[in-house]
Amino acid sequence: MQVTTIWRYPVKSLGGERLTSATVGANGIEFDRAWGVYDPATEMVLTARREPALLFLSAAVVEGQPVITCDEGSVMTTDADLSNWFGRPVEIRAATAGPGTFENPMNAEDETDWVTWQSVGDTFHDGASKISLAANASYGDWDPRRFRINLTVDAPHDDVLTGEITVGSVTLRARKPISRCVMVSRAQPGLPKDIDVLKAIIAERANQLGVGAVVTSAGVIAVGDPVITSP
Repeated sequence: MQVTTIWRYPVKSLGGERLTSATVGANGIEFDRAWGVYDPATEMVLTARREPALLFLSAAVVEGQPVITCDEGSVMTTDADLSNWFGRPVEIRAATAGPGTFENPMNAEDETDWVTWQSVGDTFHDGASKISLAANASYGDWDPRRFRINLTVDAPHDDVLTGEITVGSVTLRARKPISRCVMVSRAQPGLPKDIDVLKAIIAERANQLGVGAVVTSAGVIAVGDPVITSP
């Protein structure tokens, strides 16, 4: 097995940047989910579960700071820029400023029964896992962009990504399969809204695609690195 793609998502729920190599620390890939779009009115860190328009923005890290680009090509670097785009006050907030509160509809089809939870640590990942992996075969005919995976591995199934995982000079410990939410069905550039994606994952895969892991030994990973697992 080997790494086929590496993606980093600097701002939560926004499109990310494809990398050929990445530094990995205790919080995962450097600058991954390091910022979020904060809504002062609700005190929430916005995600595409509530604000699908976020998927039409993308972010890259330039000199240690997020630079956001909209689908039309304009660039946003300040709270004022982003607020003008949203049509209401929002802020670009660093995860190091404190935990963020997220929300998710438990009834994904009707988008009702919303629940909230808080981030853990100094990133805006949804839970304790700090890096995500998936076998390329797990995507099937679906576009991988729907799933926001950090590392795609040339492998036949996610089930092989268990135990201790060595990638380049990095060691990971697989935590658990990733449960999917309504976000995988959202429209984004070049992809239509498709609730059938989530329905199929629920019905055929127990609502799981990808594996979440924690970092047990920091280092550097690169496309083409071998992926070695052990219990």
